[in-house]
Amino acid sequence: MTIATMSPPAAALMLDWLLPEFDATVVEHRVIEGDPEAIYRAITTVDMAEIPHRYAAVRLLFAARGAAERLVNALLGRTMPAPVPEGALRLCDMPEHGDWVRLADDPPDEFAFGVVGRFWGGETVWETIDADHFVAFDRPGFAKIGCSISLRPYGAARTLVSYEARTQALDPESRAHFLRYWRVVRPGVAIVMRAFLHAVAEEVSDANPAP
Repeated sequence: MTIATMSPPAAALMLDWLLPEFDATVVEHRVIEGDPEAIYRAITTVDMAEIPHRYAAVRLLFAARGAAERLVNALLGRTMPAPVPEGALRLCDMPEHGDWVRLADDPPDEFAFGVVGRFWGGETVWETIDADHFVAFDRPGFAKIGCSISLRPYGAARTLVSYEARTQALDPESRAHFLRYWRVVRPGVAIVMRAFLHAVAEEVSDANPAP
């Protein structure tokens, strides 16, 4: 006799209500030794500004992106904005008003953050918003990026960490520009996300060294 079993319904992600419709997405997963509480602490305290310095592939991507933006701006006769001084960039410090903002969090299960901007055509412009305006923001000429890092127990001593980034362009012209841009940058975005998850795994390992 065959006994049928039913799987429990999949838990909804914060992105399912923050950005349910999107034009592009990329998801990276990593199984990390440790419980969700310890890994959530690492996720929110890893300094993302240090990742280009720690990983050569990310450093090269950022350098190539900067060179491409300088070339496009030179061809268009535009002046590049002054670089923003580097500082620590940790999710636990992310504000609810600014450019990149904390959208929602549910420790130790999920952290969601996002930004509104225009980041194709050689010019990156981030819009200053309040987090509670993110869902309703619909101004043409911009796109919304919503990111979620979610954690699920994986066996007795490990955690599955999933990092998803969704993008929704807010009008047909922006969508056409973004999708051309996305075909080029998607592999690099995935590399940066994998580097972040690797940094989290290292942070957890350093905090809990093997006996």
